[in-house]
Amino acid sequence: MKFRRIGDSEVSAIGLGGMPMSIQGRPDRERSVATIRAALDAGVTLIDTADAYSMDETDFGHNEDLIAEALRGFGRTDVLVATKGGHTRTPGGGWGLDGRPEYLKAACDASLRRLGVEAIGLYQFHRPDNGVPIADSVGALADLLDAGKIRLAGVSNFDPEQIAEANKVLDGRLASVQNQFSPSFRSSEPELALCDSLGVAFLPWSPLGGIANAGVLGDRFGAFAEVAQRHGVSPQQVCLAWMLALSPVVVPIPGASRPQSVRDSAASADLTLSEEEVARLSQA
Repeated sequence: MKFRRIGDSEVSAIGLGGMPMSIQGRPDRERSVATIRAALDAGVTLIDTADAYSMDETDFGHNEDLIAEALRGFGRTDVLVATKGGHTRTPGGGWGLDGRPEYLKAACDASLRRLGVEAIGLYQFHRPDNGVPIADSVGALADLLDAGKIRLAGVSNFDPEQIAEANKVLDGRLASVQNQFSPSFRSSEPELALCDSLGVAFLPWSPLGGIANAGVLGDRFGAFAEVAQRHGVSPQQVCLAWMLALSPVVVPIPGASRPQSVRDSAASADLTLSEEEVARLSQA
């Protein structure tokens, strides 16, 4: 496994996104725990979660509880667990937003309890709340940093102007930006470029574009399938290796709910693409 940096922490170049293990269609708990531990065995040291990763409001915090269970007694101290606050769940499985400072601070306290830690490795404001100024929401993260309740602060689903404001509010301590980015969703390229210039980690969520199997990726993006065949790997590995080649600040966090899926994703860190391949995939 190769490594990259989020703030002052060294993490695996490929992380694990926990969301698929807690939302609609989630696997049983035994398979989810096996998936998380397979990721650790494959060298993954970054696990991304959120308090809102659950079926609905009745099991809020499900994914954090699951990850804490999987890590308990595993004897690993090098794993950075990144969680998020600011999303809420509503009856029937809907999603809401709450970016009020008092809510975020209470959400952080609840995440600390569920994860069973004294300080959260990376705490991220999940999504801007139009009813609350960015400075107020991110200011809560600054307070949490100063209080020692979180070690690193990040934001998610922010545009370039919001990223710049967040970094200013945090006095240059913004550690990461987590935005959607994949072969089929490249709208976050300006955010990636800004993170690259600032030296802030960029964590693509849904990096495989929600594509569940190699066939669909290959059909829609033939270049990825062709490069995969040339290297004898899956198109998913090529996709993640392509992202890693775009900038040293990129740390993809593909979601997984099966041990074999996370092992395949982790292997992409060892795949080196040529400059010509990266250029071709960037134009696909």
